[in-house]
Amino acid sequence: MKQKTQKRTPIVWSVAGSDCSGLAGQVADIRAIEALGAHACMITTAVTAQNSKKVVALNPLSEKQITSQFNALKDDLPADAIKVGLLPTVESIEALKEFLKEYDGKLVVDPVMVSSSGKALMDAKAQEAFKTLYHHIDLLTPNIPELELLTSRKIEKLKDIEFAVDDILSAGVKAVLVKGGHSNEDFCADYFCDGAVGKETESFWLRSERQHQANTRGTGCVLAASIATAWALNHSLKDAIVIGKMQINQAIENGYRVGLGKGPLKPLSWPAKQRYMPMLSDHYEEKDFSFPDCGEQKLGLYPVVDSAQWVQRLVAIGVTTIQLRVKDLVGEELEEEIKNAIASAEKYNARLFINDYWQLAIKHKAYGVHLGQEDLDSADLYAISKAGLRLGISTHCYYEVARAHAIKPSYLACGPVYHTDSKQMPWIPHGVENLSYWVDTMSEYPWVAIGGINLERFEEVAKTKVSGIAMISAITQAENPASIAQQMMALLAKKQ
Repeated sequence: MKQKTQKRTPIVWSVAGSDCSGLAGQVADIRAIEALGAHACMITTAVTAQNSKKVVALNPLSEKQITSQFNALKDDLPADAIKVGLLPTVESIEALKEFLKEYDGKLVVDPVMVSSSGKALMDAKAQEAFKTLYHHIDLLTPNIPELELLTSRKIEKLKDIEFAVDDILSAGVKAVLVKGGHSNEDFCADYFCDGAVGKETESFWLRSERQHQANTRGTGCVLAASIATAWALNHSLKDAIVIGKMQINQAIENGYRVGLGKGPLKPLSWPAKQRYMPMLSDHYEEKDFSFPDCGEQKLGLYPVVDSAQWVQRLVAIGVTTIQLRVKDLVGEELEEEIKNAIASAEKYNARLFINDYWQLAIKHKAYGVHLGQEDLDSADLYAISKAGLRLGISTHCYYEVARAHAIKPSYLACGPVYHTDSKQMPWIPHGVENLSYWVDTMSEYPWVAIGGINLERFEEVAKTKVSGIAMISAITQAENPASIAQQMMALLAKKQ
């Protein structure tokens, strides 16, 4: 009988120190890697003797011993991503540099320089040699004290982090994520900046409420290992960072005590609760937006149409939520189309969202506005909020959900659920499984499913308990649009 070929489990290497107490180092890395569904391999750089109160001894391995571990793994168990932690000596750094000559994969480095109890874990020569790794590093994840050591800058306020990160990027690191746990704020704000050569610089802050938990040993290890693992699972780097932040929030919540000092945090599984999701924006301060909800009635069947005529036809047969997406009109013609659509929706007490044209939606008092991610930079969200309009935001991935979460819109849209030809998209279709994940995880938001949904697929989408199901061509390009719309509304009525 022919053996069935199984898909290989992604592999993440932990290049770090062992911790006999099981609180941090490679033990923490393994917990984080396995919680997200990858296989962990270990390349040990030092055998540390420590407990919950202090590091008793640091026993570095030789360059030869470290190199032998690289050689043992590189052909049989090649890494999809590597997370680097403790590099206590120049020898350990040289061993890693030699291996990196033939490695072109993803490299996340957490610069472990001082223990949480205050013991120096790298001598001055190793700290200087560490900087020779910069041009190899895809993502560096220092905390604030480590950032000060690496840049010789004093970080007195969160804004100082941005200037210090610029120094590291200028030295050759491709991207930096600064962990904000050491700040004195009542929230935790992490700063990311991607300064890769030849790319437009992108930066953002991730904000989460600070958890006042006693057991937090291994936070840096778990965050960096989680990011490396999500990246190895083919999420983008920005998505992997959001997933890593969700994982650290989950792990801190589930920390436990075992000794006389701080106990470890504990990552359990793929993070799937709204309180783990950070808020992502261009500033560390919380955004002060307030958008009305859409009422107790679910959004239901949610056609996306390109004319006021279509709005009139569909609200007249009982559609209660609809979006006007006009692409080929400008000036007075556009404004007249929006005015007519709003009048038709009001006549039948339907909820009309205007796509993109938020100024005209405000001017003519539409029910709401729908914005894509690309529109969030240019739209005046404060003006939309002040006008009392509802706001819907399109999302396609973790990064975009975190960005929308910072705005707290009236609903979130998830797509594409299936392949769609309505527009070119770089995202792989979610499928109903990922759609269900978002509905369950970000459960305080109404969700709208969109992308490739037709009558045949409608029922399985409805089973996810989304608030609304949107489509573009399934109704407007049907031979009998009214019949299709009525069948879909009937199916939704059964599920609700």
